[in-house]
Amino acid sequence: MGSFRIAALLILALGFAPMARPHDIPADVTVQTFIKPAGKTLTLVVRVPIKAMRDVNFPMTEAGFLDLSRADPFLRDAALIWIAGSVELEEETVRLGSPRLIAARASLPSDRSFVSYAEALRHVSGPRLVPATEIAWDQAMLDARFEYSIASDRSRFSVHPSFARLGIRVVTALRFVAPAGDVRAFEFTGDPGVVRLDPQWHQTALRFVRLGFEHILTGIDHLLFLFCLVIPIRKIKPLVLVITAFTVAHSITLIAAALNAGPVALWFPPLIETLIAVSIVYMALENIVVSATPDGPLPFLRIPTWTIAFAFGLVHGFGFSFALRESLQFAGSYLLTSLLSFNVGVELGQLAMIAVMIPALYALFRFVVAERLGTIILSAFIAHTAWHWTGDRWGRLRQFAWPTFDLPTIVTLVRGLTMIVAVAAAMWLVVTMLSRRRSHVHLAEPVPSEERKRTRVEGA
Repeated sequence: MGSFRIAALLILALGFAPMARPHDIPADVTVQTFIKPAGKTLTLVVRVPIKAMRDVNFPMTEAGFLDLSRADPFLRDAALIWIAGSVELEEETVRLGSPRLIAARASLPSDRSFVSYAEALRHVSGPRLVPATEIAWDQAMLDARFEYSIASDRSRFSVHPSFARLGIRVVTALRFVAPAGDVRAFEFTGDPGVVRLDPQWHQTALRFVRLGFEHILTGIDHLLFLFCLVIPIRKIKPLVLVITAFTVAHSITLIAAALNAGPVALWFPPLIETLIAVSIVYMALENIVVSATPDGPLPFLRIPTWTIAFAFGLVHGFGFSFALRESLQFAGSYLLTSLLSFNVGVELGQLAMIAVMIPALYALFRFVVAERLGTIILSAFIAHTAWHWTGDRWGRLRQFAWPTFDLPTIVTLVRGLTMIVAVAAAMWLVVTMLSRRRSHVHLAEPVPSEERKRTRVEGA
């Protein structure tokens, strides 16, 4: 009987208790941020959706709207915990202390004051919404203004925003307003790490070298193409020529794409991804055919490997540019430095992988399987994988309409092809001159007579 009464009381209590609001992690969250140093103060103005602050139970009216008459202390707590606690600022190399919360207020989702720093600051510091405003708690925005003490507004500042915990996918739009008035805009997803708002050249170089190195190590399609180049060669001198051709080619298209010299249509990225998969299939099949023909390669395969590497390197360069495009915003005023540094990072990554691939292949072909059979097996596995990639990427490419070849498109294609042909011709000329020079050196050597040959043999 006692347990029955306890259960009844619990049911009544739950029936009369106010319905709790769900605090699920929101799927998409957009954070808008302004940073401006002026004199001895740095101002941070932030807008965040209130629904992203899951541990704060904001007061509600009987009608289910946000109770603005009692919301101020909750808004301030949310601003300190979820915003100030998610931002780390540095002046030069010194981390700034805790900020002062100047204002925190709720705003309507239709408010458009965050289009500029001046309007956002005026809005956050202006009159609040009247208590009678009806606004759902999960649609309201929290606008906050913080101030930090700094030594000088001419210092170099860095910020580490960690708003990723606010939602499943968090996009942060950050704008840095320099003392001179120019605005540097950043947009990133998740946690970008330390963002240098006004980087020095060596900081930019280091960041992009690391970015290029990481990209080549995580780009499985680029690694498979590189592996296909290494399998049949494995000797330093011929491999240097092939890798140099590949490097020069992808550097050309990478820099061209970064300078907006390539197509910007939606069909272009899936086209490049499809061609990258095709390049891997071709190289793998060439390795199989050459290994399966002991009398020498077929006539249509008698193409210098460096020319093939150069041609496909042009395609891979556009693939590198897609990975670099979103990161160029962190280059500051050092665009060329960032491009060259990214290339350096890519080359370092390639050299690191080649240093692993060559000894591994030597060990494989010496202790596990014969070289010809091992080349066929490895290349067949790569071709099978890349063929499936080609099919999948071709399916995505077919979803886009083919471009109309109007005059601007034709001019862009002709300009790009002219540049590619000119560079390829220059590289062919250099290789030809080096080959002729090597031939002249061999011809200039005196040919020993039969008697001298016999003497050398007897002396040996």
